[in-house]
Amino acid sequence: MKRDLETWAWAALLIWLGVRNLLAFLPEGTGALGVGLILLGLNAVRARLDIPIKPLTSLIGGLALVWGGTKLANELWILPFEVSALSTVMISLGIFLLIWEWMHAGENRSQPVSGGKT
Repeated sequence: MKRDLETWAWAALLIWLGVRNLLAFLPEGTGALGVGLILLGLNAVRARLDIPIKPLTSLIGGLALVWGGTKLANELWILPFEVSALSTVMISLGIFLLIWEWMHAGENRSQPVSGGKT
């Protein structure tokens, strides 16, 4: 089942990227938004089926979603200022790390760290 999900996700990614390439008139950022939705959707299905999600897929999907959203907002003049991709990636990575630490707080903390001979 796990490999079937990955095959479906790869197929969806390739189809989406091909469609996005064919429809060049779509605003900038729609390609990244689609990639982010596909990757996050894959992890949502994994979670629903009690299959462990992959943090890297969540990270890349989230970054693609945020980056595509800011590009689309810049393209459609929704934001009164330009947002750089680097700023978006840095902020998103920081938020991801905070959420990751918060979700895993307390794990492996009860084991003492050995600093030498005992």
